[in-house]
Parts: sequence; C-alpha cells; structure tokens
Amino acid sequence: MFSRTAKHATLVTALVALFAGSALAAEGPVAETHPRRAEVNHRLANQDRRIHQEVKEGEMSKRKAARLHREDRQIRHEEHAMASQNGGHITKQEQRTLNQQENHVSGQIGK
Repeated sequence: MFSRTAKHATLVTALVALFAGSALAAEGPVAETHPRRAEVNHRLANQDRRIHQEVKEGEMSKRKAARLHREDRQIRHEEHAMASQNGGHITKQEQRTLNQQENHVSGQIGK
C-alpha cells in the first residue's frame, strides 16, 4: 500500500489542485462579466453584427469587412491582455482607450 509520506503528498497535491481550480473558476466567468469588460465586448459584438449586415445588404465590400473585423479582433485581443494584467478587470482609462478605438471602427461602418 501507500506509505504515510506518499499519502500526505497525494493529499497536498489534491488540495493544491482544488484551490487552484477554484481560483481560476472565480476569475473566469465572473471577471468576463465585469461591467467595463461587458460594455466593451458588447460593443464589439454589436459592431460585428453591423459589419455582417452591411455585407449582406451589399453596402460594404468583403474586403472592407475583413479589414474592420481584423481591427475589432485587435481591440478584443487588447482588451483581453489588459484584463489579464488587472485580475480580470479593465480600468476606466483602459475602457476609454478601447472605446475610442471602437468609435474609430464604428465610424467606418455604414460609409
């Protein structure tokens, strides 16, 4: 059977895994629904729908749509990177910066 040391090591490993999993779960969905992050991501999703609609209606070329989607992906990537540096949240200044970038993309939709 297992020695006392092996049982102790197994128990410690299991507890560490349990606490690490709990910490990751707490940061995951909860942090993603933080109001500032949710607002930024909602705007990105809305812009995505607008771009698709413009292409569907023939008001935007696929090439322009691809460029705008790339810009939106870059903003989403930047938002994710900012949040990973702040415990899953973004600061008010980071939100303002991301909103300015989104405004730029938004202004190009429908033109």
